Amino acid sequence: MIQDIEPYRLANEYEPAPPEGDAYILWYKDDYILLRHSSEAISFPRFSDISPDMAGRYAYLFSVGEDTFYLSEAPEAAFNEDFYLENMQTLRRTRPRYLTYAGLVGYQLYNWYRNRRFCGRCGKPMKPAANERMLYCPECGNLEYPKISPAVIVAVTNGDRILMSKYAGRAFKKYALLAGFAEIGETIEETVKREVMEEVGLRVKNLRYYKSQPWPFSDSLLFGFFADLDGDDTITLDENELAVAEWFTRDAMPVEADGFSLTNEMMIQFKNGLY
Repeated sequence: MIQDIEPYRLANEYEPAPPEGDAYILWYKDDYILLRHSSEAISFPRFSDISPDMAGRYAYLFSVGEDTFYLSEAPEAAFNEDFYLENMQTLRRTRPRYLTYAGLVGYQLYNWYRNRRFCGRCGKPMKPAANERMLYCPECGNLEYPKISPAVIVAVTNGDRILMSKYAGRAFKKYALLAGFAEIGETIEETVKREVMEEVGLRVKNLRYYKSQPWPFSDSLLFGFFADLDGDDTITLDENELAVAEWFTRDAMPVEADGFSLTNEMMIQFKNGLY
C-alpha cells in the first residue's frame, strides 16, 4: 500500500529548522503538484533549484530517511521548466514509492494549512505554533490541529462471494468496496454496520478488523473490515452514493493488484482465498 515504503520511514515528528539547500520543496496548486516525471522516477524541486530571494515563507513538513520536506510559498515562476504541474492522481502510478508517499502526505498538510489561514471562530489570521504542528489564533485563543477523519472500508462476503461497488458521480470508475466516514457518537464497528445498511440495505455480522491505512486524498484514516452477510442478499442501492453494487465470486472478481490502496489489497486477499 502507499504507506509501505520500507526501508524508509516517514518521520512526522515536528522538528522545524531552516531548510538546507538539498531539502525538498513540495509545491502544490489546488489538486496539482510540481514535479519532474521521467519514465523511471519522479523528483521534486529542492531549495538549491531556486533563488534564495524567491523562496518565500516555508513550513517544515517531515523527513524521510535523510531527506527533509517543506512547503514553500515561492511563486510558480521561481521554478525552472524542468518541473511542471501534474494532477495528484498521477501519484497512483509513480516511483520511487517513498517520494510518492511524501508527495501525498504533503498534500494533506498543504490542504490543512491553506484551509485554516483564518480563525473559524473570530476570522483573524492564524499563526503556527513554535513547538508542535498546530495553528493558533492570537486574538481568541482558538487552536487547530491537522484534520484526520476516520472512515471504514468494508468487504461484505457471503460464502464464496464478495460485494463490490462503483461510486456515483466520481472520476474513479473502477470497482471498489463499500466505504464511509464515522459519525459523531458511534464506534468504528457501528460505522461499518450503518454504512452497509445505508448504501446497500444489507445487514452484516462477524466483523473482522483487517488493517488500517492513511489516505491523504480525503484527510482520512481508513479502517478495513471483513464482514459476513446477515440474512437476505437482496441489494437496495443508495443511488446518491453508488452507481452499482454487485455480488462476485472469487474467480469472477474484476480486479488486479495495484499495491496502492487498502481497498485493492482487501479485494485481492479475498480473490486469492486468503479471507
